Amino acid sequence: MSIIKHKEQRVGVFIDTQNLYHSARNLYKARVNFSAVLKEVVSGRKLVRAIAYVITSEAGDEKNFFEALNNMGIETKTKDLQVFAGGAKKADWDVGMAVDAITMAQKLDAIVLVTGDGDFVPLVEYLQRNSGIQVEVASFGKSTSQRLVEATDDFIDLSENPKKYLIGIR
Repeated sequence: MSIIKHKEQRVGVFIDTQNLYHSARNLYKARVNFSAVLKEVVSGRKLVRAIAYVITSEAGDEKNFFEALNNMGIETKTKDLQVFAGGAKKADWDVGMAVDAITMAQKLDAIVLVTGDGDFVPLVEYLQRNSGIQVEVASFGKSTSQRLVEATDDFIDLSENPKKYLIGIR
């Protein structure tokens, strides 16, 4: 993958918070340092907008986390956790993230998807084909869809230096 990153590029960052959170917890038993991740993926370019897609739990105890993200310059979009009659739970922002990326593409030179979810392969391909935009992905390689890695213009593997991107790692 040969891409160019320069300081005049306009970048949009779209963070699949649940995906990153669960990857960090399952792989490293640690929490994500979203500030370090944002700094890495922006790479000195012009950040136009960073959005974290988050889920509010039944307890609603994530207010401090949302405030911390906002203090880092990351906008949060929230959705309530859905609990179905049988007790099943669902929390999914894939469509919202995809719509925002497509909507903002004309104002950006590069889009960074912070996720390892292979469901985003069609979005990556659509953005590359229809907008000519540079699409990058950042996530923990150990839990990232190989198809997503292959589809993107650049893959930033947070697993290469987990201590840099995690809080509470041993």
